[in-house]
Amino acid sequence: MAVRKKKGEKEITLLDALKDICTEREIPEENLFEAVEAALILSYRKVAGDEKNREKGNFRVFENYTVVEEVENPDAEISLADAQKINPELKIGDVYQKEVPVSGFGRIAAQAAKQCVMQKIREAERGIIYDEFNGRENDVVSGTVTRVEDGNVIVDIGKTEGILFSVEQMPGERYKQGDRVRAYIAEVRKIGKGPQIFLSRTHPGFLRRLFEMEVPEIQEGLIVVKSVSREAGNRSKIAVCSQDESIDAVGSCVGQHGIRVQAIMDELGDEKIDIVEWNEEPAIFIANALSPSRVFKVSVNDEEKVSRVIVPDNQLSLAIGKEGQNARLAARLTGWKIDIKSKSQAKDLPPEEGMRQVKIAKAKGGKKR
Repeated sequence: MAVRKKKGEKEITLLDALKDICTEREIPEENLFEAVEAALILSYRKVAGDEKNREKGNFRVFENYTVVEEVENPDAEISLADAQKINPELKIGDVYQKEVPVSGFGRIAAQAAKQCVMQKIREAERGIIYDEFNGRENDVVSGTVTRVEDGNVIVDIGKTEGILFSVEQMPGERYKQGDRVRAYIAEVRKIGKGPQIFLSRTHPGFLRRLFEMEVPEIQEGLIVVKSVSREAGNRSKIAVCSQDESIDAVGSCVGQHGIRVQAIMDELGDEKIDIVEWNEEPAIFIANALSPSRVFKVSVNDEEKVSRVIVPDNQLSLAIGKEGQNARLAARLTGWKIDIKSKSQAKDLPPEEGMRQVKIAKAKGGKKR
C-alpha cells in the first residue's frame, strides 16, 4: 500500500509512514505494528484471523467460520453443505477462512481503526515515559512551571509533567507560570492516564543530590555521603567521610571561602547546613553530629543504640538547639537515641550500666550559615 504525493516527489509506502511515526514518537516498531494489526481486526468486528508482512507493509484480513451441521450463528458458522461447495475437504469442526476485501471496510471502520492506532500509540508513549523516569527516581530534574492548582505546582520536565505538592515545597516559596524550578524525583507511579511523577524540594535526598552535583570529589567517589537529616527551609545536617587520607571531606564540601556549600544554600533559600565528619566509632560520630557544640564525653550502648552525651555547662543549650532541633537532627543523622546532659547534671546521675565511655578530644564538623 502506498500514499501518492505530488508529481516529482517520492512515493511513500504504508511501511515508510509507520517507520516515520516510530522515529517521531520514539516508540518501538513492534508496538506500532501490533497497534495497526489490532486496528485492522477492530475495524471489521467479525474478523478473527489475518495475515501480514511487516517487511513489505502488506496485510490480508479474513473472516473465520466454524463448519457445523446446522447453522445457529450465521456470523460465526457455516453449514457443512455450503462449506464443501467451496472446499470439498472441509469437515465439521474445521474453520473456513473467507478473505475480506480491505476496500470494503468503509468510513466508520476506518475511523475505528484510526482511534485504535492512536490509543495504542499513546499507551506505548506512556510506557516509554514511565520506564525512563522510573529509572530516574532519586534524581534531580529542572523544569518550567506550567500552572499552579490549589497550591500544587505542575512542572514541565520534558516528555511529561511532574507535580510538586504544596507540602513538598520549601517554606515561603511561591511559584507562577514560566518560573524555572529544580526538584527531586521522589516517586514515579504508573496509573491509567500514564506515569505520574512526584517531585520534592524538601526530601533529604534532594540535599544529598545537590552535594553530589556540586562537589567533584563526591562524583569521583573520593568522598562518600553517609547520611542526611533535614528540616527543610530551616536546618540540615550531612555526614561525609573521605576515602583518601589526603582529602579533607568536610573542607571539600564547604569549598574555598564556602563557595560550594553557599551554592547549595542559595538553591535552598539559605537553609542552614551543618557538614560533619562521619566516623565508624559511634561515640565520635555522635559528638561530631552535635556540632557546633563541644562534647566532653559520650557513653554508648551498642546493642540498643542508646547514648548519653556530656557537654560543658555553657554548651548545653547549643547542643540541644532551639526547640531541640540540633539534638533531633543529630539523632536522625546517626540513627542513635541521644540523651544530652551538662557536666553539672552528670554529677548527680547514677553509673551508666551496660554503657562504654569514650572521651572526645575534639568534634570534627563544619558549619555554614
